[in-house]
Amino acid sequence: MNNYKELDIWKRSIKLAVNIYKLTSVLPTEEKFGLVSQLRRCAVSVPSNIAEGSGRKTNKEFSQFLTIAYGSLCELDTQVIISLELGYLKSNDVQDIEKEVGELQKMMFALIQKFSV
Repeated sequence: MNNYKELDIWKRSIKLAVNIYKLTSVLPTEEKFGLVSQLRRCAVSVPSNIAEGSGRKTNKEFSQFLTIAYGSLCELDTQVIISLELGYLKSNDVQDIEKEVGELQKMMFALIQKFSV
C-alpha cells in the first residue's frame, strides 16, 4: 500500500533502533536478558510495525500498526528513563534519545490521524 522505505518516520526510527543498539552495548552483562533485551526489542518494533502496517490493504490497518509502533515508542522512553535512573546511561545520551522519541511520537500521531479517517 505505502512504500515504507520512503517514509521519514521509518528512516528515523531505523536510526533510533541503531542508536539504541549502540547505547545498550555498554550496559552491564547482567542486564543482557533484562533491560538490554527489552530496549532493543521495542526499538526494533517501531520501524518493523511501520513496515508491516504499510503492507496492509487498508489505511485503517496501517493506522493500527502505527498505533502499535507508537506504544513501542512509549515503552522505549520508559525503559530509557529506568536505565538512566539506574545509572546505566548518561544524561546527555538520554536527552538525545528522549528528544528523538518525542519527535517520532509527534510524527506518528499525525500519521495515525491521517490514516484513521
